[in-house]
Amino acid sequence: LPDPRDLRPFPAAEALVYEGHTGCVRTISVDPTGLWLLSGSNDGTVRLWEIVTGRCAQIWNFKEIVHKVEWCPSLDMCVFAVAVASRVVVIIPADLCDSQKRLVSEELVRAGFGSTANDEDEDDDALPVSWDTPTSAEQASGVQVSIAMRATVMAVTWHRRGDYMATLTKEEGGGSVLVHQLSKHKSQRPFRKLKGSVQGVKFHPTKPWFLITTQRNVRIYNLVQQELVKTLQPGVKWISSVDVHPQGDNIIVGSYDKKLSWFDLDLSVKPYRSIRYHKQAIRQVQFSRKFPLFATASDDGSIQIYHGKVYDDLNQNPLIVPLKILRGHEIRSNLGVLDCLFHPIQPWLLSSGADGTIRLWT
Repeated sequence: LPDPRDLRPFPAAEALVYEGHTGCVRTISVDPTGLWLLSGSNDGTVRLWEIVTGRCAQIWNFKEIVHKVEWCPSLDMCVFAVAVASRVVVIIPADLCDSQKRLVSEELVRAGFGSTANDEDEDDDALPVSWDTPTSAEQASGVQVSIAMRATVMAVTWHRRGDYMATLTKEEGGGSVLVHQLSKHKSQRPFRKLKGSVQGVKFHPTKPWFLITTQRNVRIYNLVQQELVKTLQPGVKWISSVDVHPQGDNIIVGSYDKKLSWFDLDLSVKPYRSIRYHKQAIRQVQFSRKFPLFATASDDGSIQIYHGKVYDDLNQNPLIVPLKILRGHEIRSNLGVLDCLFHPIQPWLLSSGADGTIRLWT
């Protein structure tokens, strides 16, 4: 294997700690410009941080556990979604975005308030979803619309163009996965029934595919042709997280039984490589969008950085090299690092943990 020193740049040392949350920080998200960081915590708050200085710029208090925060990936807009209790709240942070972005975002989000009345008679089976106008106090803090559902919302993920998002709730069966169109305030239920308990949902970065993670498999559906493309079988007992390589042909899967599986979609539905270096469950796996890097975060309190090079030549297999183990998060009640993600522009990594801190590694 090549020497890690030849594979720089990669995150190697802790640069900043963002302190302020009083509960464990379940979820973090960086906006597409790379300047701002959002974090959601068990203490019921969402905080907005300036990444380079560590300054906390704004706090939203929802008074209930925040399961997921996610920036909209489109560069034309400045909007994010928060999954809290049984609703998804869509917020435009007015102070951050220039007037153009703010205008585009507000037009998209508010367009639906006019169109909902016309479409209600078309639904053959009404979904248990309501698009609500926020209260005046919420509107003052930037909340644009709130989508209420039947069960606790565990995950929310955006489509790359920014008009659609998918949510996963704790409900049983096909009703747990819904796709929402922001501009029309319309929700759809793509799956009548789903086998197995769903752990996660994700849009594919380049193709019209949709990934559904159950406890043991990752199923890839084609949304246009409405068919199952393939089912990946990592051979683990319980999948925790999935990420897709930015070029779209490779997928990494992390599991609570400490294993990381790398899939090459052109090769097989079985893993091309399985790696087991963590001592405890893997909570999150993430590719970098800009550099040939990926990371795994675990309950053992460490984050492992790997070099993962994908070649354009199809005959050449991906090169996977372990680079660095980052330690710094404390373990609280057997939970370690709960979320990690790469900076969209720099070779930096951000991580959040059960100790209530967020850390920047550079």
